[in-house]
Amino acid sequence: LLAHILVSKFDDHIPLYRQNEIFARQGVEIPRSTLIDWCGQAVAVLRPLTDMIRQEVVGAELLHADDTPIQVLDPRLRQAGKPRGVKEGRIWTYLRDPRPWGGSDPPAVAYWFSPDRKGINPQTHLAQFRGILQADAYAGFRDLYKPDATGTVRVREAACWAHLRRAFHDVWKGSGSTIAREALERIGELYDIERQITGHPARHRLAVRQEKSRPRVIAFHAWCEAQLTRIPGKGELAKAIRYALNRWAAFTLFVEDGRVAIDNNPAERAIRPVCVGRKNYLFAGSDAGGDNIA
Repeated sequence: LLAHILVSKFDDHIPLYRQNEIFARQGVEIPRSTLIDWCGQAVAVLRPLTDMIRQEVVGAELLHADDTPIQVLDPRLRQAGKPRGVKEGRIWTYLRDPRPWGGSDPPAVAYWFSPDRKGINPQTHLAQFRGILQADAYAGFRDLYKPDATGTVRVREAACWAHLRRAFHDVWKGSGSTIAREALERIGELYDIERQITGHPARHRLAVRQEKSRPRVIAFHAWCEAQLTRIPGKGELAKAIRYALNRWAAFTLFVEDGRVAIDNNPAERAIRPVCVGRKNYLFAGSDAGGDNIA
């Protein structure tokens, strides 16, 4: 019964008040307050397992990371005079998935809740992580990429070409820019190569990328620099180009390491269940409730 309630809420995204109605139709009266208590207690029983999963995930050499907002009830806000007693918390996800490069470890994903989006949150989650982190350009990750006191860089950044492609797509969709369209075509060629090597060993992926992707990446860099001299410096198109050039080492890491993905889509897929769930249960009742969701 407890497993059914947890799976119904967190995997099938059925809020507890709906589950209460479903049980009632079957002749079983379980108050919503009881369902809430059972969820909290069941999660407490599972916590040693989720802690082990988290340790296993952050012990990987390559991670995908993402986060998404979640509404959390906070009565203190209403007491302070704000009309809605709701604040914005975050659910963070970190994913290990070696299947695209033929790795033998099983995929695994860990989630954390935080009451805000301060950089200290991912820095705490990944305090023991050593390796390559693939994520968006969120400023809170930056301290992870800095050298430590000994000058050692323990976390290398891998950027997401899907985010970059999205920026050019928005420009092309809004203005019909031929420059943005050409950027999409150039990035599309890289994805055509990726589709051919998904699931192959890292050594094979690296060889193909060095032969086919690297020349295209170098050409794309030169093309971007040339376009900046032809377009308004404050426009969205220039912003997209600078987004790539300013983080070029992170964008090109995938052609230097066969394990690195071209984008961060695996993390976005892993965070999607939270996005679907929050449309139904709308908010967590407290920070403890947000932690239970994670």
